[in-house]
Amino acid sequence: MSEGTNATLETMELLDIMKFLPHRYPFLLVDRIIDIDGDDRAVGIKNVTANEPHFVGHFPTMPIMPGVLLVEGMAQTAGAICAHKADESDNLVYFMTIDNARFRKPVVPGDQVRFHVVKQKQRRRIWKFHCEALVDGQMVAEADIGAMMVRKDEE
Repeated sequence: MSEGTNATLETMELLDIMKFLPHRYPFLLVDRIIDIDGDDRAVGIKNVTANEPHFVGHFPTMPIMPGVLLVEGMAQTAGAICAHKADESDNLVYFMTIDNARFRKPVVPGDQVRFHVVKQKQRRRIWKFHCEALVDGQMVAEADIGAMMVRKDEE
């Protein structure tokens, strides 16, 4: 944003997110999205709780959120802002690519993960994002994500 503008960044609550993503519990991995600037950037929030089903087996004596779910949370954040920007709740956003994924620190129950997504480029109905997952300001994972929007009737 240029200096001097007073743009208000948008927020999506859980019910808003569910309008744009087909995911539901236990696979909806974003509780809220804040600081939405069109489809350019946003921050998704995931509150990690001990009663999530993946902790039963990953790992029972030392619960750690699977890295693949961190990547999925980043992708869901990116997909939701793509669909929201296009104002097309009747479309699906597909996760296309993942590159340069790195996992730096375990995420455990009680953590709040913030998925920072920043658009790198867009061509028609395909987006590329750089994503970082942070807990208490420390990076726990990062990846470059590709997403594509498809009309439900084109599936």
